[in-house]
Amino acid sequence: MRGIRFRLAVTLLALVAVTVTAIGVGTYAFVEARLRESLVAEASRQAQFNLSVLLPGRLPPDATSSDFAASGLPEAFRLRGDAGLIVDFGDDDPFVEPTSLLPVLAQLPASLRDAVDAGRLGYAWQPVGEGNALIVGGRQGDGPAIYLVIDAAPVEGALGQLRLGLAAAGLLAVLVALATAGLIARRILRPIVSGSVAAARMAAGDLRARLPVEGRDELAAWAAEFNRMADALESTIERLQVAQQQNRRFVADVSHELRTPLTALVAEASIIEAGLDRLEPDARRAAELLVGDVRRLRVLVDDLMELSRFDAEAEALRLEPVDLGRVVAGVVAARLSAARVSLPDGPVVVESDVRRLDRILGNVLDNARIHAPGAPVEVTLTAGVAEVEVTIADHGPGVAEEALPHLFERFYKVDPARAATAASTSGLGLAIAAEHAALLGGTLRATARPRGGLAFTLTLPVTRSLPGGDDADTGPREASSMSEPTPRPEP
Repeated sequence: MRGIRFRLAVTLLALVAVTVTAIGVGTYAFVEARLRESLVAEASRQAQFNLSVLLPGRLPPDATSSDFAASGLPEAFRLRGDAGLIVDFGDDDPFVEPTSLLPVLAQLPASLRDAVDAGRLGYAWQPVGEGNALIVGGRQGDGPAIYLVIDAAPVEGALGQLRLGLAAAGLLAVLVALATAGLIARRILRPIVSGSVAAARMAAGDLRARLPVEGRDELAAWAAEFNRMADALESTIERLQVAQQQNRRFVADVSHELRTPLTALVAEASIIEAGLDRLEPDARRAAELLVGDVRRLRVLVDDLMELSRFDAEAEALRLEPVDLGRVVAGVVAARLSAARVSLPDGPVVVESDVRRLDRILGNVLDNARIHAPGAPVEVTLTAGVAEVEVTIADHGPGVAEEALPHLFERFYKVDPARAATAASTSGLGLAIAAEHAALLGGTLRATARPRGGLAFTLTLPVTRSLPGGDDADTGPREASSMSEPTPRPEP
């Protein structure tokens, strides 16, 4: 938002600067033209009076500069205005007053000479000395060419003052614009800033955030549309929350209601399983299928009950000093003894919950055993400064890249490319493992291996010193009775 405010302020400042510059240039050009036109008009009237009133009858034919000086015309011309005088008789002996203007005669523009020779009144702006001058020339009949040299210093001085005033005014306008552009930009962007704050509040869970609707401009219409969107979003989320609560309540109620008849089924299945050897082959096969289905049903109901406790936020942690290496080795030995385990040389002690660690690692190992049967599995424990990682990598068929983000969703099943036995699972094991990992303050993520297979990485924060620290690292490990995790009970 600061970037937009800065760009808007710069745009306003640039607009003011361009406007002030255009006004200043236009004003200067207009005033300059008017001043020069006024000087040209005044000089033209003076030259016309000299030629038409004062000059006739005052000079003899073939007059020279001496005749002009003796005629009294220089004094009469001076009475009409203070101007330099150049009279060209065409004999290389002009009358020049003051004499410092003598070089000017040779520098007169050809256009001015042509106009004078044709009997017209002409003028030209020309540098004279250290300044500029207006030269107005004319001729009366066959008489000499007379040029009035009028100093343009007053005009140039006025224009200089005008330039200075316009520059000062422009600078003042830019400074005022600089001081106010930020305020204007902040005021213009206030509804957008409010929208950003309201969007952030909604992202944080405050669905009642709304924008004030002020005025009837485009920003007011935008604020009204934002509020309508927020109302629709709030209504949709509320409906989704109600539906989710109903679904969770339904799952919890169904799981709870199934517990009692399922307990009876488990007991009856155990009796049937104990007498399988006495049954006929056909009956024995049906009984085995029944026992297996009861076992899977029990696992499913237990998983649903566990998820319902997560949804109800009824799960409580029992943290204690845990030697993570011993836990990993014990879970692997119980769930997938064929897996290869790689542990650090020393103990890795963290504050955690042994039962939840067993659940996480056991579910991931079960996933590898079911979906990558017979494939090698490597389990690696890595200790870092701020966190520890347990990686379980298999060499199975893996999954498609687009399926990775969904592996921890409830009841999600990859298509049969994983394994033919995939249909026998509930699709809750990885979801439960991820819930336990989050409860421990860690994460569980899945990545595809370059040569096939999946790698699941459990990351846990380190809340106490790791090996190589003080004596407290290993003391709690010796004091606590750490038994090897046991496999999940079967019916």
